[in-house]
Amino acid sequence: MPFWRCFYHAIWSTYKREPFINVAMEKVIFEAIIAKSRAMGGTVHAVNGVADHIHVAVSFPPSVAGAEWLRNVKGLSAHNVNDMFPNQDSHFGWQKGYGLLTFGMRNLADVVAYIENQKSHHALNTLQTYLEQTNDD
Repeated sequence: MPFWRCFYHAIWSTYKREPFINVAMEKVIFEAIIAKSRAMGGTVHAVNGVADHIHVAVSFPPSVAGAEWLRNVKGLSAHNVNDMFPNQDSHFGWQKGYGLLTFGMRNLADVVAYIENQKSHHALNTLQTYLEQTNDD
């Protein structure tokens, strides 16, 4: 079995950056991300977000492309939200774009802490700009 340590910080937004994610949806989204990551051989170190975007610290094997992982977790999480909340005013979805950053094991605790404190960072405007970037299109 090969040895690997690949750490990623992924960020993506709701469709049109609509503040759509509530506490109940958040639980469904986070569970889907964790389950799909495990199914793809990965580990979620932290997942959190605010009403219009999600952050994930994750490791997955080098045999999985970042875009493939993102497509899978975004797809499953949107599907599960729409299944669990069928009477929404509109269909839940994600923007096509995303941000995907690599980082080393030394930075894992800092990235996890940043993600775990997302709501506070947004409320207090203590954001780290480079950790918030996406290519929303």
